[in-house]
Amino acid sequence: MRKGNIENPSNGYKIIVVDDEIGIIDSLSIFLKRSGYEFTGVTDPMEAIERVKHEHFDLMVLDFIMTPIHGDQVVEKIRTFNKDLYILLLTGHKDLAPPLETIRRLDIQGYCEKSDKFDQLLLLIESGIKAISQMNLIKQINGELKDTYQKLQKSYLESIQTLRYTVEAKDTYTRGHSDRVSEYSVLIGKKLGLHEDDLNTLRIGGLFHDIGKIGVPDSILLKPGKLTEDEYSEIKNHPTIGAHILSSATIFQHLIPVVKHHHERYDGNGYPGKLKAEEIPYLARITAVADTFDAMTSKRTYRDSLELDTVKAEIQRCKGTQFDPQIADAFLDILNNDFEAIKEIQESYSVQNCEKLY
Repeated sequence: MRKGNIENPSNGYKIIVVDDEIGIIDSLSIFLKRSGYEFTGVTDPMEAIERVKHEHFDLMVLDFIMTPIHGDQVVEKIRTFNKDLYILLLTGHKDLAPPLETIRRLDIQGYCEKSDKFDQLLLLIESGIKAISQMNLIKQINGELKDTYQKLQKSYLESIQTLRYTVEAKDTYTRGHSDRVSEYSVLIGKKLGLHEDDLNTLRIGGLFHDIGKIGVPDSILLKPGKLTEDEYSEIKNHPTIGAHILSSATIFQHLIPVVKHHHERYDGNGYPGKLKAEEIPYLARITAVADTFDAMTSKRTYRDSLELDTVKAEIQRCKGTQFDPQIADAFLDILNNDFEAIKEIQESYSVQNCEKLY
């Protein structure tokens, strides 16, 4: 990537001049090479299109009236594969210039009339190169910022993964559960036609949805029997604890609704916020279905995994009470018509006693 050089902006920049008059090509070659630009001259507009397609140029000076196609047609073709090339249009007379609407639509940065003197054109070229230089500098800075952001995100993600593995080391049920919830959630999201950004949130949110269990006492988390009411109240704190853990990093704010609200119910009787229907974040409603499905199909210390028909009947029964009906229907459709995808997830993340489902 070229960095801008304000004192000598011509250094290293490549200019292609397209004009069917060889005299114009020769004259501009002298001026532009003398100014330090890398120069390419082409008299055939069709050849120019191919050159731009396969070579890098920073700026194009383009004659408007040419054969077999005019300059605006050349730009039309170039813009189908190159949106960044800076283009200056040359006209024999200002009345022959394309309409302003065409210039804007094709993103032509400027135009000027042909003349025996090239002062105005050279000023436009110099101005264009300075603009290109600044844009390159901005791209470089944005690239560096993106790289820093990705490194920060990776570092924080690794820290959260460490906490997640700590939870899994405490709770054998959690081991594999979060992976499966993540995969089921993405499966539902794809069925609902969600955008890739939402699918990514479901993927990571599913992995971390139970991260708050790090704050639940082992005596409760690992209890082999049924929990008391007080113990269950402690367990119900884990979505809020998880949201608090993630809240310390701005880059993961989008995960908090999934982590905090995956135990809300569609009828408003869930926790921690007792949110109802559309009040519950949409992605959290998806994760809730995935989380419950995995809970029902996994062996627990106090019960065996449930048969598939029983699980489907339970999801059907809880539509509109525990689950968003649309999301429940989407998942039931997967269970009925694409169960191979479910099996693949369970085999990848070793659900206990999953053979009972087949």
